[in-house]
Amino acid sequence: MPSIVSPAHAVFGQTVRTNRTDRGWSQQGLADRAGLHRNYVGAVELGRRNVSLRNMLALARALDMPLAELVREVDADS
Repeated sequence: MPSIVSPAHAVFGQTVRTNRTDRGWSQQGLADRAGLHRNYVGAVELGRRNVSLRNMLALARALDMPLAELVREVDADS
């Protein structure tokens, strides 16, 4: 599996993971809600995927939060 794409991708992935685990969801649960594959969600959380805007929106909607809020959390953690 590829290494981390960049530090920003790692922070984005950790932010997604934190929001997911705060809700008590598994990766599969988030993937189902977002319409994505569980392996993809896992790779995002590890910072190993360059996430498209479409998938960022899908993840934010699945987490029931505006994308801007998710990005603000990423920005605050970087």
